[in-house]
Amino acid sequence: MVKVGMVEGCNVILGMAHFIKTVEDLYEALVNSVPNIKFGLAFCESSGPCLVRSEGTDEELKKVAEKNALALSCGHCFIIYLRNAYPINVLGRIRDVPEVCTVYAATANPLEIIVVETEQGRGVLGVVDGFKSAGLETAKEVEERKTFLRNINYKL
Repeated sequence: MVKVGMVEGCNVILGMAHFIKTVEDLYEALVNSVPNIKFGLAFCESSGPCLVRSEGTDEELKKVAEKNALALSCGHCFIIYLRNAYPINVLGRIRDVPEVCTVYAATANPLEIIVVETEQGRGVLGVVDGFKSAGLETAKEVEERKTFLRNINYKL
């Protein structure tokens, strides 16, 4: 299991892709999605030199992405740290990148990645995003949820 280092005020997106140009294509998808987006992304190459490739608009987030991608070291995985944007703003564009195979998580919660290691390499089995459910929402929590979404302009 690999715990992803979280950054205050940031969301993390973890996914799997399949080609070295993923880094540049994800960069383009992100900067074309949200004006003034701040992010760092890193991609674990799984053939040739098997390097962690990285890009970003924020040096701090780029370094955090590199550190966490290297700790993960699961072939063809990518990790993105976002600031000044939410995953909902960019997930469609990320999924539209031709080499993206899947998105495992998009969260601001603590994130643990369940990893398997074989003689060949490492892979992601799944993720633990946040905490287990504490119960059912009541009418009060329904109203709070609806109010919150309208306050942040995600619902009318």
